[in-house]
Amino acid sequence: MSNESNSSHEKAESLIYQIRIKGHLDCKWADWFAGLSITSLENGETLLTGPVLDQAALHGLLRKVRDVSLPLVAVMQVEPEQAEVPDVKP
Repeated sequence: MSNESNSSHEKAESLIYQIRIKGHLDCKWADWFAGLSITSLENGETLLTGPVLDQAALHGLLRKVRDVSLPLVAVMQVEPEQAEVPDVKP
């Protein structure tokens, strides 16, 4: 029974994810990506960062990455303080 309360507590908390894709996306795509922040990196990649409610929501975001035909580079769960990106283009 204690597993049930732990799993429902975990489901209620959004985790912060960074999704790195090859190529640049304009900030107008923010609504398409459920409000994730969109950061263009100097190396020609885009970093999508923000809270993701659960695994189903993460898979939905990954489908959207596929739908815009940009290659997926990496998906990482990060701590909130790691969500800041130092190598961002102004």
